[in-house]
Amino acid sequence: MVSAEHGQMNGEGMEGFYYAGRRVISRCRILLGGKEPLPLHGRMVGARQARFTATAPTTVGTGPDPEILLDRLRSADGTERITVHNTGRRPLRLPFELHLGTDLAEIAAIAVGRTGEELPASVHGSGLSWSAGSLRATVAADPQPGTSWARLGLLRWDWELAPGAQRTVVLRTDLARMDPGRPGSRKGEDKTKSKGRGKTRKGAPGPVSVITSRPARPPRLWRGADANADDRRIAALFRAGLDDANALLLSDPAAPSDLHLAAGAPWRCAFAPAESLRAARLLLPLGTRLAAGTLRTLARSQLTAPGPEEGRLPGSLRHSGPYAPPSCSGTEATLLFPAVLAEARRWGLPECEIEQLLPAAERCLNWMVGVAPRGGFVPDPAPDGPHRCEVQASAHRAALLGAELLDACGRGGGAELREWAQELGRCFRNEFWVEEKTGAGPVMVRTRGGVSGGTLAHSGAAAAELLDTGLAGGGRPATGMLTAEQTEQLCRHLRNPALDSGWGLRSLGRDDPRHNPFGHRGGVVRVQESVAAVAGFAAAGHGGEAGSLLRGLLDAASSFGLRLPDMYAAQQRADGGVPLPHPAACRPAAVAAAGAVHLVTTLVGVRPDVPAGTVSVRPLSEAPFGAVRIAGLRIAGRPFSIRASGAGETEVEEVADGLRVTLD
Repeated sequence: MVSAEHGQMNGEGMEGFYYAGRRVISRCRILLGGKEPLPLHGRMVGARQARFTATAPTTVGTGPDPEILLDRLRSADGTERITVHNTGRRPLRLPFELHLGTDLAEIAAIAVGRTGEELPASVHGSGLSWSAGSLRATVAADPQPGTSWARLGLLRWDWELAPGAQRTVVLRTDLARMDPGRPGSRKGEDKTKSKGRGKTRKGAPGPVSVITSRPARPPRLWRGADANADDRRIAALFRAGLDDANALLLSDPAAPSDLHLAAGAPWRCAFAPAESLRAARLLLPLGTRLAAGTLRTLARSQLTAPGPEEGRLPGSLRHSGPYAPPSCSGTEATLLFPAVLAEARRWGLPECEIEQLLPAAERCLNWMVGVAPRGGFVPDPAPDGPHRCEVQASAHRAALLGAELLDACGRGGGAELREWAQELGRCFRNEFWVEEKTGAGPVMVRTRGGVSGGTLAHSGAAAAELLDTGLAGGGRPATGMLTAEQTEQLCRHLRNPALDSGWGLRSLGRDDPRHNPFGHRGGVVRVQESVAAVAGFAAAGHGGEAGSLLRGLLDAASSFGLRLPDMYAAQQRADGGVPLPHPAACRPAAVAAAGAVHLVTTLVGVRPDVPAGTVSVRPLSEAPFGAVRIAGLRIAGRPFSIRASGAGETEVEEVADGLRVTLD
């Protein structure tokens, strides 16, 4: 559901109820005694509900105090519960009206301003219905209205409310696909509700709330997980991240026990290979079930026919900013797959599940080496796409973690992968790293004809991927492509005010001539890149920088009710700027929700190696948010709880038998 903060739906812009990519209802207005309610408050109540509070206008002679309170509670199961309460001291006669309408337009058309004409309604049971082709939208009301006017799209109740009395109407919205062989019949209908959950979206003309629904909800995960800190916002950010992630849970129809996350609502209420896998990786500290389900779902779609595409995971092309052609989400997922499997093993994924997924990981690695022979770079998209900085970082990580995985499972090929990664790193340092008077940094994109766009090194937050080397043996970070000096230079490069807005890292530096603060990958703050930078700073020993960037993200999250969207624009904080909502952002979004959880777990720095029986703990230096306690992490399938004081003291409160904890 999408509406302005007042809760009324007037058929303007994106307003409406959405199922399966269709606007089922575009107009849902309440009139109390023939007048618009006066809005008091609108807010999200978790990721699956929104609540709107209003009152009826007062009249001359009744005084300034409202006598009617209107409460609207919208839920992700497709219902809206409307309660009218007489708070005054005299009985009231109140006509209560609902004005409904729809165009059944597709969400993609609505997003670019192409809406349809409102459809004629017909009375249907206790409500109204609208039809277009094989689709039929219905709204059912309980209790049944006293009067229904199809031509006006109007349901009306005439109530008498004693002092303190209240009346409630429950609306249920549905979309059905009619059996073409039986027009008008409900037999053979195909329910087509969407597979997303809720979102709160802030943008012109003001804050909005979005909730989408699906017919069946997978079980909630991570019930025992909780976080607390001296800064109370940490606990709220952690819980909101978990709530949003649970709201996006989907199950694979081919194997309903395999869970994964939808990319985000309302725009991407479906499985997205790269985003779903990246989010599962960020949530590994809370258990391996989501990662395993996501990996198995991806493995079933892997291209296995002999040829140059064998081993690649399918994925769509997506916008890559002003300096590069579209990239392929399948390339990112293919490079993530073996790394996530290797890291899931460190967190305690059972060996039987690893063996099941190992062939798919080997195919991913073989595809990677096949498109980038020794001494070459991985193109994106393959085979003729440009060479992107972050893709090479992902390939290097996949090769090293994949080599460890193959060795541990008694498979061959580990030594060859290490040699391939070593050569990739050498070539990267020679061809992607530039030294200039203004500082050193990476080239973000190279094409076969030279540097993309004629720019040597346009600044971009995607370079933070170079700091994400992955979790290796002994709970230590894997070896990266950069030297220690280059890592120091990259950390300074990312903290430059051109990239660091004070609210997060920009996807393109503000001093770039093509910078657009609302440009997706062209200047907007993308949460996934800032999360990667925080974790990368911490792993590289730059705790102060990690804490500073995390504090900026937390302050930005406070502007969004501590529920991070996947992207937002950010004016420079030092100049008095603020985070600005992006009208096309998703909230909840898989990577943003998982990233919020990962930011909190970064504070305690837990890095396990379950096969080796060890857990390394390295809390973030300087304790930027005071004392922190996280309970309900999962290592080796058992609870792990830890407390880090503001003075740097660490206490492990709960750990699985057989695991040895070391404090770095």
